Amino acid sequence: MITVPEAFTLIQQTIVPASPVLSPLGECHGLTLADAIIATQDSPPFDKALMDGFAVRSQDIRGPGTTLRILERLTAGQVPALPLQPVSATQVMTGTAVPEGCDAVVRCEDVASADLESISVSLEGIASGRNVMRRGESLRTGETVLQAGTSLTPSRLGLLAELGHARVPVFPRPRVAVLATGNELVPVDQEPGPGEIRNSNEPMLCAQLLACGAVPVPLGIARDDREELRAKIVQGLGCDFLLLSGGVSAGVLDLVPSVLAECGVKQVFHQVNLKPGKPIWFGHFSASASECAVFGLPGNPVSSLVCFELFVKPALGMRCGRKIMENVSILAELTQAHLVKGDRPVYYPARWNIKEGIIQATPAHWVGSADLRGTAEANGMILFEPRETSYEVGDRVVLFPWGADLPRCEE
Repeated sequence: MITVPEAFTLIQQTIVPASPVLSPLGECHGLTLADAIIATQDSPPFDKALMDGFAVRSQDIRGPGTTLRILERLTAGQVPALPLQPVSATQVMTGTAVPEGCDAVVRCEDVASADLESISVSLEGIASGRNVMRRGESLRTGETVLQAGTSLTPSRLGLLAELGHARVPVFPRPRVAVLATGNELVPVDQEPGPGEIRNSNEPMLCAQLLACGAVPVPLGIARDDREELRAKIVQGLGCDFLLLSGGVSAGVLDLVPSVLAECGVKQVFHQVNLKPGKPIWFGHFSASASECAVFGLPGNPVSSLVCFELFVKPALGMRCGRKIMENVSILAELTQAHLVKGDRPVYYPARWNIKEGIIQATPAHWVGSADLRGTAEANGMILFEPRETSYEVGDRVVLFPWGADLPRCEE
C-alpha cells in the first residue's frame, strides 16, 4: 500500500496537459494561459488625463487666482487639435488625450471660477505630472504582459481586453464524467426503500468539479452488474476524466477494477495509506482519439470528498496546465485536543478561521466516512499522523483547505 505523497507522484507522472485551444475571451475566466502574451501597443497609447479638469503647463500656475485662457474643450474620444500655449488650458475629461505641452491636469474642484473663455484656479501651484498618465507608463510594446501558465482572473481578462485579445490561447476546461455505482443507490428525488440510500456523491462531486473550473458530465447510477457498469464506463471514457464512486473495495460486488481492466484502462495504483479513502483506485485509458484519467473513489461520501481534494483536484490542475508541485496545505493552531485511533494518517474534517492573526483549526464532530452531517460545517481537513499521545490544544497541525472556501476573520 503506497503513501499519499507516492500516489501524488504517480498521478503527476501520468497526467499530461491538454492541447491548448483559442478560446473567446469571455469564456476564459479561471483558465490557464498556454502561451505568453506580448504587448503589441503601449498602454496607455497616449498621454491621458486622470481627472476631469483642465490640461495645463505646471509652470503657468503661480498661485490662487492664476487665470488661463481656454484653447479648446474635449470630450471622451476626442483628440486635441492645438498644443498648449503659455498661460493657456484645454478642458479635458478623465481618460481624454492631453495636448502637446501639457504636464499636469487641474481638477474641476480646484477651479475657482470659469467662463467660456478662461478659468481662474485656486491652487498655490501644481507639480509636473499631477493627474496625467504618460504613454507607455503601464506597459510598452514588446513587453511580456502575462507569462504562460498564468491563471486568468477578472483583472487579467480586463488587461487582455485592453490589448485587443478577443481570443486567448488557453488549456481548455476538462470534461469529467461522474458515475455512482451500487445496487443500494436511488436518485436524489426518489424515496429510498429498505436498504437503499440516495445518491449523494454525484451532486457533491459535480459541485467540487465546478469549483475547480471543470465541466461535470453526470452519468447517473450504474448497478452492480458487469454489463451495465461496462456500458456506463465506456460512455465515461469519452471524457477527459472519469470519476466513479463505490465498487473499488474488496467486496463480492466491488466490480469496478475488473470492469475497468476489461475496458482497457491501465491501473496505476490501488489503495493508499490514509483514512478515510484507503480503497482509492487510479488508472489511465488511452485510445487513438482520446485519453482519459480514471479515479475509482470510495463509495462512502466523506471518503469520496477527501480523495477528490487530495488527488482529483490537483490532477485537474495538471490537466489545465497549472504547475502543481504538491497539495496545498497550511499550518494551523489546534483549538481542541484530539486522539488518533488506528495506524493510518487521518485527514479529519475541520473548521478553520483566522483569529487575531492566527490560523486556527477545530476538528469537526465527525463519526466516520459515511457522516456527511459532520462535514457540513467543515471547510478543510487536518492531517493527524498516528502517534501514541494525543494532539493538544495549541499544537501546530497541517491543514488542507477545501475548494475555494476562505477562512473567516474574527475579532
